[in-house]
Amino acid sequence: MNASVARQLLGKLGGLLLTLFLSSVVIFSAVLLTPGDPVVALAGGVRPTPEMIEAIKAAHHLDQPVWVQYLYWIGGVLTGDLGTSFVYKTPVTELIAPRFGVTLLLVLYTIVLIAIFGIGSGILAATRGRGIDRAVLVATSFGVALPTFVVAILLIWVFGRVLGLFPVYGAGEGLLDNLYHLTLPAISLSVLYIAYLSRITRGAVVGQLHSEHVDTARVRGIPRSQIFRRHVFLNASPQILAISGATVAGLFAASAIAEQAFGIGGLGSLLTQAAARKDLPVVQVISLLLVILFVVLNAAADVAIALIDPDSVKPRRTA
Repeated sequence: MNASVARQLLGKLGGLLLTLFLSSVVIFSAVLLTPGDPVVALAGGVRPTPEMIEAIKAAHHLDQPVWVQYLYWIGGVLTGDLGTSFVYKTPVTELIAPRFGVTLLLVLYTIVLIAIFGIGSGILAATRGRGIDRAVLVATSFGVALPTFVVAILLIWVFGRVLGLFPVYGAGEGLLDNLYHLTLPAISLSVLYIAYLSRITRGAVVGQLHSEHVDTARVRGIPRSQIFRRHVFLNASPQILAISGATVAGLFAASAIAEQAFGIGGLGSLLTQAAARKDLPVVQVISLLLVILFVVLNAAADVAIALIDPDSVKPRRTA
């Protein structure tokens, strides 16, 4: 890695840290400004007296200015103290840890489906003739147009109720049972992204197939498989990786829809429930975690692109 690339990556790291800081401020402030009073949740369903309200606010720093509350919160996050749930009365870490594993497995399963069918169908559309190209175009048009919750309903009805091939509720127990239960949720979550990545892949591969260096390689008699591997796909991969990074990062947030539809106890469903019950510590931590995942995964994609194509991060000279 040359010095120019290293400087660019350090700049991206600085931008990443700044983004995380600003995101933490926005998340903390936005949650406090949402309708509802967290004191009600902290009172445990009992109608609080004025004295009880004052005691609750003092115990959780809710009587302090917003910036002071933020310092208490971010200080706890940086030291590993994520707070205690207002509703469940348990540490947020204990609530999130098991649910994060379920969401992570769902996202990884979905990534495999997206990589195989998204990139694979895009390559087929670009290299296997007009008939397959049109078929993929029609299929991806439907995929882009179908929201995740609509796909989930269709899958539940067809493969769960009519055919009875897959379970439609819960995440199961044990790895194999988990994968069995998460098959329909992963498919419902992947359809939109498969269609989108397929189109991006097709465009990137077609662009490389018509490039001068590929024509030169053909004239030199290099085998087609080697041309595709070294000259077409390798040069198309930075564009595919850029989209894939954003896609993977967005899956953690989008998984909430599939988790709700299939009754999966993951981060997404916990976030939805916590927001409805004004459970501020849970909402804040999960939201921050999703932002961290989004930013870090995008940064990882940028690093991968820089390693594959160092010219992509070099600053352009202006006349």
